[in-house]
Amino acid sequence: MPPSSAAPAPSTAAGPGLAASGRRVFEIEGQALAAVAARIDGDFTAACRLMLACTGRVVCTGMGKSGHVARKIAATLASTGTPAFYVHPGEAAHGDLGMITDADVVLALSYSGESDEILLLLPVLRRQGNQLIAMTGRPQSSLGREADVHLDVSVPAEACPLALAPTSSTTASLAMGDALAVALLEARGFTADDFARSHPAGALGRRLLLHITDIMHAGDDVPRVRADASVSEALVEMSRKRLGMTAVVGERGELLGLYTDGDLRRTLDDPGVDLRGTRIVEVMTRAPKTIGADALAVEAAQLMETHKISGLLVLDAEQRVVGALNIHDLLRARVV
Repeated sequence: MPPSSAAPAPSTAAGPGLAASGRRVFEIEGQALAAVAARIDGDFTAACRLMLACTGRVVCTGMGKSGHVARKIAATLASTGTPAFYVHPGEAAHGDLGMITDADVVLALSYSGESDEILLLLPVLRRQGNQLIAMTGRPQSSLGREADVHLDVSVPAEACPLALAPTSSTTASLAMGDALAVALLEARGFTADDFARSHPAGALGRRLLLHITDIMHAGDDVPRVRADASVSEALVEMSRKRLGMTAVVGERGELLGLYTDGDLRRTLDDPGVDLRGTRIVEVMTRAPKTIGADALAVEAAQLMETHKISGLLVLDAEQRVVGALNIHDLLRARVV
């Protein structure tokens, strides 16, 4: 009988050992972060000032795992108000160096401070006049000595038990990059609105940039009837516009009231109401919840949730009905 090709099930006895290994990584990397945080000093301030004074962009570079961290730092800087991008040092030596202008500040990551691909670029960057911020674990390394500002991210130990795989050191470098980005964000007075403008497709962008006027029904798509309309005429308008409600307006288009599907159910429960003979003003909701045309869509969502309603009329400064929306409009816009 041929041997089974199925892999043996892992031993449950290994479970606690695996969990202990995981916890040990957090402990070691936590200690590493604490050690690096204690070195946030004048060099950190100097690095921030170089970036703030930069009239070009911050060019981040690094090889291997440091390159992955440098790419993430560039993305974080760019999304928080500091123009930045990543350049692979190997590609830079083969033409991409032309992407770096003399107005740029270079942030180079190398834990050893001896990455050949980065050191090869230094003479060219010096001739071009670029200022260099180095992030290494060895201040006396070649890169550390050449830098205008050096950020020491040395760690007591790697979390890798073989002391080979970059673990604590990359975590420390990533945290230092986050510290730079946040310090620069605060120095620039970067706001949530600024963040949203660089993230228009994200949830925050939709919450801070999408206005009522972007999603509301307007013009002839707004359900509305005059005050002398009958209930049956209002129902026809509601059915035609398919928003589950209709505004009741005066001669100038000003809001007098609102009639909804919920009002219709209450009307039908009243045997004394003649749908054709009863005027809409007799059964409408007076002073309904409304929202201004200049409001954000997220404000409409909050208003609907607070008052347990599914639709809103939109008014201008003169209290005229200029739009309407319901919960489905907010769902389609991914506001809720």
